[in-house]
Amino acid sequence: MPMEIGVFIPIGNNGWLISENAPQYKPSFEMNKQIVQKAESYGFDFALSMIKLRGFGGKTEFWDHNLESFTLMAGLAAVTSKIKLFASTAILTLPPAIVARMATTIDSIAPGRFGINIVTGWQMAEYEQMSMWPGNSYFGYRYEYATEYVKVMKDLWRDGVCNLDGKHFQMKDCKMSPVPSNEIQIVAACQSAKGMEFAAEFANFNFVMGTGKNTPSEFGGGQKLLEAAEKTGRDVGAYVLFMVIAEDTNEAAEAKWQHYRDGADVGALAWMANQGGKDKNADETSTVTTINLPEGAVNMNIGLLCGDYVRIASMLDEVAEQPGTKGIMLVFDDWLAGLDKFGQKVQPLMKSRDHIIPGTNSVASGVKRQRLD
Repeated sequence: MPMEIGVFIPIGNNGWLISENAPQYKPSFEMNKQIVQKAESYGFDFALSMIKLRGFGGKTEFWDHNLESFTLMAGLAAVTSKIKLFASTAILTLPPAIVARMATTIDSIAPGRFGINIVTGWQMAEYEQMSMWPGNSYFGYRYEYATEYVKVMKDLWRDGVCNLDGKHFQMKDCKMSPVPSNEIQIVAACQSAKGMEFAAEFANFNFVMGTGKNTPSEFGGGQKLLEAAEKTGRDVGAYVLFMVIAEDTNEAAEAKWQHYRDGADVGALAWMANQGGKDKNADETSTVTTINLPEGAVNMNIGLLCGDYVRIASMLDEVAEQPGTKGIMLVFDDWLAGLDKFGQKVQPLMKSRDHIIPGTNSVASGVKRQRLD
């Protein structure tokens, strides 16, 4: 079955490795442009950028340096032609009517290729610094807030007017024109039970996090999303997030991963744990809980696929076979090199990506013949 592949682009410094031994870099439009254009050349289906307003500090100043999601994706929309682009809105910071108009603008740049990731927010410090934190009671009603937020946008996109009289948003003949010429897809990254219910009702896709190392069939929330979608009767698929470290041999990949772990930035990890502990309502599946688990915390505890090219391809195909999975979103330890390894040496081995033609690359063509069916 064909599987969508996407890339979670490094809008924040150092990507997803909280380590002094990982590649150290600041985010830039040029870097993200190269990454997304390269991903598009390898047939990737989508790219997503997060929104992060305050980092974790530490020696590496992890995520202390960030671009803004919508303006970045607008720029990328103008320099790409096929790949879908998702920007993230931190819903406590941007009014939904403004976001609806921003989305319509980007849709005019990249018709039919734009969508929005709904971020309710879990790190209090991001919002408190700007006097935008409504208090810790927000943890208990954030999905009610998100529900009204999305309803405002959908009304405006559909009708060009919204009169929602809600608890959190009161719209009074709110107008927007033009309306988008294409559907603006909604994605979420909900892990908790309440979050899954929200995603099942309003999202096209929901991002779930892979867990552990080299355990491709284990990821949080896949079955819960299916159950929630069954209740709403909507077709909502899971996009599963994994980090890929691919090398010529399993030993080389394992050594690289261990090197990153040996250089863990304990100061940044401590900050992340402290912020995650603010939500007293968090259950064992929530984002703030899973990213702070001790094993693998150096890569935010997203699932890790580590090994040679054949092993990585086989594990990604296993992910694709899991019920409800419609896509896989990848992050890399070394972005441009990692994309080339994936595009040239991993993807040609994947059964779930047989619909992608590798092109004339001799390395890719040679590896494809070696696939272990």
